[in-house]
Amino acid sequence: MDIQIREYTKEDTKEAIRIWNHIVEEGNAFPQMECLTESTGEEFFMGQSYTGIGVDGDSGEIAGLYILHPNNVGRCGHICNASYAVRWDMRGCQIGEKLVRHCMEQGKALGYGILQFNAVVKSNGAALHLYQKLGFTQLGVIPGGFLMKDGSFEDIIPHYIVL
Repeated sequence: MDIQIREYTKEDTKEAIRIWNHIVEEGNAFPQMECLTESTGEEFFMGQSYTGIGVDGDSGEIAGLYILHPNNVGRCGHICNASYAVRWDMRGCQIGEKLVRHCMEQGKALGYGILQFNAVVKSNGAALHLYQKLGFTQLGVIPGGFLMKDGSFEDIIPHYIVL
């Protein structure tokens, strides 16, 4: 699969929302609980430092996306944060790795010095494996830091990498 990553445009909104909301509805990765609408989705994706869209070069379909934004402000404004969404029927094709690598390059190009993930859910084995492969450092475990869709609490493992 030939994935090309480019910057989000308004024309991507409907499909980006569909992919994003699917993960929100799964309830085991993103902290947000509310699904995006067409108006809130456009505002959300346009409001990031960068929203990357992964397009399958063969079919032209959006295979995944990421959002990149500051993790904090002021004295910690050099640290960015990101979230990744791969279309459910295209998972396992290394799209996530391409998105993370592109995000790291984009973060550095935007002047960020560190990429930090605050809430990697312990049961998200694919993400944990990928971040280890790419050289991220685990910062420990926050017990019960993530509310799962079923009402239980899952540990989260923050990560970072110097860009």
